[in-house]
Amino acid sequence: MKERNILAGFHTEEDAGKAKEALQQAGFSIISIDRVGQFPGNGNERIMNPISGEFPSLGNLTLAGDFPSGRDASVLAAVDPDASGMADRGDDDMNRSVLLTAVVPEERGDEATEIIRSCGGMI
Repeated sequence: MKERNILAGFHTEEDAGKAKEALQQAGFSIISIDRVGQFPGNGNERIMNPISGEFPSLGNLTLAGDFPSGRDASVLAAVDPDASGMADRGDDDMNRSVLLTAVVPEERGDEATEIIRSCGGMI
């Protein structure tokens, strides 16, 4: 049996969860939800005081990522507009950090795609 892999971006985990529930009610079973991002890590687990100077880089402080200890990676992260706060992303469709992945039978792929789109997913 042929299968179709569907990757869809969502703004929130709640929206992705609604799509997952709707897909499960329609009989689809292979579905996962993950958070993805530009930088590695799950964020800082402690409060960091920038005045103390005890933080590895601006990117680590503002983006809350687990950056490699190399100087080059820290510099590249610090020049990102999200780190400096000096630029606006503008297009809200680009800020979809929740990924829903579904593996569905090929003949029901269009049905699954419609369910995901009706819940706000971007395929």
